[in-house]
Amino acid sequence: MSYKKEGLFSLKEKVIIVSGGTGILGGAFVKAIAEQEAKVVIIGRNEKLGNSRALEINDRGGNAIFIVADVLEEAQLINAREKIISIYGRIDGLVNAAGGNIPTGVLPPEKDVFDLNIEGVKNAMDLNLWGTIIPVQIFGPEIAKSGSGSIVNISSVSAKQAVTRVLGYSMGKTAVDCYTKWFALEMANRYGDAIRMNSIMPGFFLTEQNRALLTVPDGTLTERGNAIIRQTPFKRFGNPEELTGALIWLLSDASKFVTGSIITVDGGFTINSGV
Repeated sequence: MSYKKEGLFSLKEKVIIVSGGTGILGGAFVKAIAEQEAKVVIIGRNEKLGNSRALEINDRGGNAIFIVADVLEEAQLINAREKIISIYGRIDGLVNAAGGNIPTGVLPPEKDVFDLNIEGVKNAMDLNLWGTIIPVQIFGPEIAKSGSGSIVNISSVSAKQAVTRVLGYSMGKTAVDCYTKWFALEMANRYGDAIRMNSIMPGFFLTEQNRALLTVPDGTLTERGNAIIRQTPFKRFGNPEELTGALIWLLSDASKFVTGSIITVDGGFTINSGV
C-alpha cells in the first residue's frame, strides 16, 4: 500500500499534528492523514508505540515523526512546537485526539451517586477539555500563518445525550462542543478563513479507555455494552477507520467554508428514540 492520494481532499505537503496519536482512534487518524501525503507529527506519552507508528509510516513511503509530550503540560508542547518548526518550518493542522475516560472518573455501579470521586471527575474533565484547549493555544498561532489551517477536536455522543457513570468525561466533551463553536467564531473574527475549527462526534468505538466498561475478558459484551448496541441502529460498535472520512474532509480544503460544526459519526445512536 502506498501513501499517494490526489484531489480536493488531498493533504499533500501539509504538516498535521495528531495529539493522542498513540491511541486506538489516534492510530487510525495518523495512518489516514499519511495516506493523503501529509507530514504527520504524532504526539503522545507512549514513546515506544509512537516511534513504532512513525517508523511504519516512513517505511511505507510516508513522512512522520513522533514527539513525546503530555497535552496538559504547556512547556512540553512549546518544546514540541519548536521542534516541528525546526524540522518542517510550518504547521497546517491539529487533531486533538488525546482524551478519554479515566478509571477514577467513572462512577462504579455499587457506588451511590452522592459518592462521586470528585478528584477523578475533575481529572477526566481536565484531560478532555484542557487537553484540547492547551494544544490549540500553543500550536494555533503557527497554524493561522499557513493561510488554510484546520483544527479538529473530538467530541462524544455523551455531550449530546446523558450517558450514565461517566460524568467527568461527559462534562469535558460537552465543554469541548461549546469551545469548538466559540473559538471558531473568535478565530473567524480575527483571521477570516485562514484557520478553522470543527469537531467530530463519535459514537461508541472500543478503545483502551472504555474496553473494561463494554466488554469482559473473553470479549463478550457487558450489560452496558449490550445496551449501547441496542440503542445503535447499525447494531455494532464503530471501526476507527470509519471516522477518517470526516477527519480528512475537515482537515482539507474540501471543507474550506465549514467552521464551528460538529460532525456526528455514531451509527445512528443519537437519533434513535428507542421506539
